[in-house]
Amino acid sequence: MSDRRPRLDSLTGLRWWAALAVFAHHMTNFAPLPIHGPLKLGAQGVAFFFVLSGFVLTWSARPGVPVSTFYFRRFARIWPANMVALLLAIPVFVGPPADTDNSWVRPLSAVLLLSVLLLHGWSRDNDVVFSGNPASWTLSLEAFFYLTHPWIDRVLGRAGRRVALGVLFALPVLAAVLYLARSEIPALQDLPRPVLRLWEFCLGMTLAHVIRLGWRPLVPVPLALGALAVVCAGIFLGPITAPEVWANLRLGPLAPVIIPTACALVIYAYGTRELRGIADGSGRGVPPRWLIALGEWSYAFYLVHATVVYGCRVVFGLQPMGWINVLVYAAVLVPSIVLAWALHVFVERPVEKRLRRWKDDRDKRRSAARQAADR
Repeated sequence: MSDRRPRLDSLTGLRWWAALAVFAHHMTNFAPLPIHGPLKLGAQGVAFFFVLSGFVLTWSARPGVPVSTFYFRRFARIWPANMVALLLAIPVFVGPPADTDNSWVRPLSAVLLLSVLLLHGWSRDNDVVFSGNPASWTLSLEAFFYLTHPWIDRVLGRAGRRVALGVLFALPVLAAVLYLARSEIPALQDLPRPVLRLWEFCLGMTLAHVIRLGWRPLVPVPLALGALAVVCAGIFLGPITAPEVWANLRLGPLAPVIIPTACALVIYAYGTRELRGIADGSGRGVPPRWLIALGEWSYAFYLVHATVVYGCRVVFGLQPMGWINVLVYAAVLVPSIVLAWALHVFVERPVEKRLRRWKDDRDKRRSAARQAADR
């Protein structure tokens, strides 16, 4: 097994669509469309990110990287851009609420420090979870996932294909049992979000592991996308068209399991299609450059989009529902992308490179000093 696996640009492109789905969800609170109900499902884009994050980190992992180096690289990757985005968000989301129309505004308090430390996602209080930049609650979960990754990956690395496949298919089943049990066992209702959703990250990790072990049955991309579309349609329409069936089958509590599982299927289909294209030299599955670029900016876009959306609502107020709001979507999307590009180009990418270079240089100096001392 080679130390380096091919970069899968198709998954980078998928990051953009997941971020755009979350954007569409938040836009329903500013300029709702007649289909605002289905667009609310865009919030599930974060589930896609959790699964994809576990996949990408495991797929790109290189043996021999110290745990401390892995942690520092993750810090350099997410924290600097998050801090700049938090500063941009404070004027929109922090201050005395003027009226009930801007209930997303929260008072300035020491709670904001939890956002700085990426600990706010551990709270059960939404005023804490969504303090500062409300989009950053997911980073609190990601930080916990990063802490667990080296140790889980070490265990997965010892697992053969059969064991790994068993884990892959067992994870959604165990998650379903957990989510169903939460409605019966009060103690489980208090599980913090990072613990409750760790299985999604592990699902992505295990999926990457079985693929790198050579398990790659054909799943056409249209089939995977169709499955995700059917799942989303069922979750939206089920309670409306067949409420008794929905309740009797207890599908509501299972939605947080079904959606990440469908997301994993999409990630698998896109990733393996691109791998086949790499193997036969056809280049199948590689997205256009503009989509790769948007995917690379997607983290920055995710960080700033809510600030732009709610900032526009502060200035222009809640818009009446109508198809004309498609133009509003476009008008808000463009500056969100521009701001994301600026954050990526001037903060996220250069600061990460500088921090990683500093860490690598320091490690080299320390290694040289130890070798000199041993002579």
